[in-house]
Amino acid sequence: MRLLHTADWHLGRLFHNLSLLEDQRHVLNQLLDIIDRDAVDAVLIAGDIYDRSVPPAAAVTLLDDVLGELCEKRGLPVIMISGNHDGAERLGFGARHLRQAGLHILSDLSAFDRPVTLSIKGVEVEVDVFGIPYADPEYVRSQFSVDVRDFDSAHRYLVERINTQRQAGRPTILMSHCFVDGGSASDSERPLTLGGAESVAWEPMQSFDYVALGHLHGPQYRGGEHIRYSGSLLKYSFSEANQRKGVTLVDIGPKGLSQIEHRPLTPRREVRVLEGELAELLAQGSTDAQADDYVLVRLTDRHAILDPMGKLREVYPNVLHLEKPGMLEARGRQQLDRERLQFSALDMFSDFFSQTSGDTMSDEQASAMRELITTLSREQESQP
Repeated sequence: MRLLHTADWHLGRLFHNLSLLEDQRHVLNQLLDIIDRDAVDAVLIAGDIYDRSVPPAAAVTLLDDVLGELCEKRGLPVIMISGNHDGAERLGFGARHLRQAGLHILSDLSAFDRPVTLSIKGVEVEVDVFGIPYADPEYVRSQFSVDVRDFDSAHRYLVERINTQRQAGRPTILMSHCFVDGGSASDSERPLTLGGAESVAWEPMQSFDYVALGHLHGPQYRGGEHIRYSGSLLKYSFSEANQRKGVTLVDIGPKGLSQIEHRPLTPRREVRVLEGELAELLAQGSTDAQADDYVLVRLTDRHAILDPMGKLREVYPNVLHLEKPGMLEARGRQQLDRERLQFSALDMFSDFFSQTSGDTMSDEQASAMRELITTLSREQESQP
């Protein structure tokens, strides 16, 4: 049985106030092509289907279009869990009725230990899929009356409950939307909690044949290659510029996992970070074949520039953010120079006086020079 693992679609996402809906449609069409080309039997979506709990209407329409292609036209089972960006109740509306169409929405935590059994016509193996929708420790504690105080203990409790429901000899997949300890995060991921106590251990999940994770946007695995994040569909922050976005193909046989493969997705526009002086970037942009990419520019010029964003957008129309580390560095050095002048100028002049006159300054001369240096320092500090 061949499964496609994907996650973190974030439909309706804005990137620096720019809608990514058409970019998302572009890569979702590629996802459909991969499903056809690689003969996928079922699709797993590990949370954050939408970017916010009340998604825009256009995002709902796009999801409806894609699910129609998967369930209605291709007859594929689709299993999705809710993530921390999704509204679990809204996402799960009509879930009981949609099962008949092959769409399994696992957003109700009270039913987390009931598996979806994939039994594909013409495929010799049956696979149980358990899904843990995103839930914070307070919700788990309230729902099951258990003493869990952090994400790790709550997740561990849920996984242990699932383990008691597994059928011996049948391959089992776990889906979860969580932050596995040691994972590599990106700027675009919303923290699950304040204070850094959001991670969960991978060890309780080790015995599953495959673990389809969502939440972290970079493709990666923790604890073993079978405990894996597929990553997001697109680059949703400039911190993800070097990530290879895609989906994961998972082959499961009667004896469990047999193969994992990454399939890349090609975005409509890339996300890039460009660094250099304005003149260099303008010259580069005039011949850049990918000038329509989404771009963050870091200018290294140390002098003030009139309307740098306007000039850059003449060659890079989708410059979305501008940083000026060169100016900050220049200001920092100016401040450092002032501090050096204030604290060491007298010693420097005293050394200069000794070398040129062959004598040391008198107390009166040192006092006069100290007063002069103090006056100059105050004048410089008052300058903008």
